[in-house]
Amino acid sequence: MFKKELFFWITISSGVVILAFILIPLVEMMTAPSMDMLVKTFNDKDVMRSIWLSIYTAGLAALISFIFGTPFAYLLARTDFTGKRLVESIIDLPIVIPHPVVGIAILSVAGKNHWIGQIMSELGIRIMGSVTGIVTVLVFVGLPFYVNAAKNGFESISPRLENVSRSLGASIFGTFFRVTFPLAWRSMLIGIIMCSARAISEFGAVVIVAYHPMIAPVMLYERFEGYGLRYSQPVAVWLVSI
Repeated sequence: MFKKELFFWITISSGVVILAFILIPLVEMMTAPSMDMLVKTFNDKDVMRSIWLSIYTAGLAALISFIFGTPFAYLLARTDFTGKRLVESIIDLPIVIPHPVVGIAILSVAGKNHWIGQIMSELGIRIMGSVTGIVTVLVFVGLPFYVNAAKNGFESISPRLENVSRSLGASIFGTFFRVTFPLAWRSMLIGIIMCSARAISEFGAVVIVAYHPMIAPVMLYERFEGYGLRYSQPVAVWLVSI
């Protein structure tokens, strides 16, 4: 009985330490700026422009992930094939790759020395220092979160329901939109939220690909470098709040 009680208190203590480790810095940061500083920051056109750009590009990244990631997530959930584990590992690579490496990798492909970059240049598509470049980076880092969440949602649905729908004459598309999608939409919504949240917080890769136009994390970094902690905290509060 004593050992069980001791173990219980160890688990409780560990939980308290972890929660304190996460919450104390965040609470301190959120409460440090005065209301006057927050209002001034909110009225700063440059800050608001960068925040709205972050929201806009993160939303586009989530939409692109939804359009291309949904069919692929369904494939991974319903099909077993040789190399599936390898494919799933590749999907998770953007999560573990250092963020500046992501930016360098994208520029390596989009540069004029690469055939893909040459085609993009001929089409008038510019990655370096553009909104297109920002969205490309955000899709790269956010896509795994959507695909994994959507795949888990599809896996939670019994294939028997889809088989019944098919046996009654419904097409694959009809079965997906009338049976699978309504049952998996919550997981897909979670994936969209996670993808957007991950995208809106990206800094390391974006600052390499497109320092300008300036999204909120880059603005936050510039404020900290130029003016210090006091003037960067209000921007951080608005970004964390979003």
